[in-house]
Amino acid sequence: MSPLRIALQRKGRLAEESLRLLQEAGIPIPAIGERLRVPAAGYPLEVYLLRDDDIPSYVAEGVADIGIVGENVVAERGLPLQILRRLGFGRCRLSLAVPKESPIHSLSDLHGRQVATVYPRLTARFLQEAGVEARIQPLHGSTEIAPGLGLAEAIVDIVATGSTLLTHGLREVHVFMHSEAVLVARTENAHELLEDFLFRIDAVLAARRQKYILFNLPAEALAGAVALLPGLKSPTVMPLAEAGWISVHTVVEEGRFWEMARQLQALGAQGILVIDIEKLIR
Repeated sequence: MSPLRIALQRKGRLAEESLRLLQEAGIPIPAIGERLRVPAAGYPLEVYLLRDDDIPSYVAEGVADIGIVGENVVAERGLPLQILRRLGFGRCRLSLAVPKESPIHSLSDLHGRQVATVYPRLTARFLQEAGVEARIQPLHGSTEIAPGLGLAEAIVDIVATGSTLLTHGLREVHVFMHSEAVLVARTENAHELLEDFLFRIDAVLAARRQKYILFNLPAEALAGAVALLPGLKSPTVMPLAEAGWISVHTVVEEGRFWEMARQLQALGAQGILVIDIEKLIR
């Protein structure tokens, strides 16, 4: 059986998280060192470590079967790729930014001005959609210093926390798109291991979005708790040694937990315990 080939970012914000995802999926990658091609340990998978903007080409040309890369990079390259999974890390946004003292306060103010970016294709598309005519100066990096050097009056670049913009005296004016790490493949990919690989990845992603909770509850409040906590099917309920009390176990979405916790307390829940889930197979 030929190994499944995956292209990952060698360095940068997605590299560590991508390797961690594989590790949690039971596919550990040995120490990389200076190697650019590394076999996984105990699973038929081979990792290619590349520049992020090269990953779409490797996958589209069939050199790699799948790849993990920022959605913004996929959109910029415009190659025939399909997004298999959104991975929930590497979240950022593609934004228009200008110097703090700039008279540009909206997207329409960019009309007739020059904008520097490492995303010329996306920038041209978004400006055209907005009916804004501006001159685009393509760059390969260090976009933040372009306004200070007089190369452009604005930039379009990836923003995560905004700290880099502040460091260079820039402010955000408009957000064009939101992005995160995605798992991509060619439009037609029939590798025999892909289904098993996705099964593992889905188990990890599902676990990251859920929490296992258990708590003690007066038995008469069970109906109210069940209405709040349907779980995967229904909560597990077990009697306690103290008459009239039960222990309730279930799985909830992490984003809903705090709201539910207050409602459960109002029903009389005590000792609410929250546990991380390592894998979740539906």
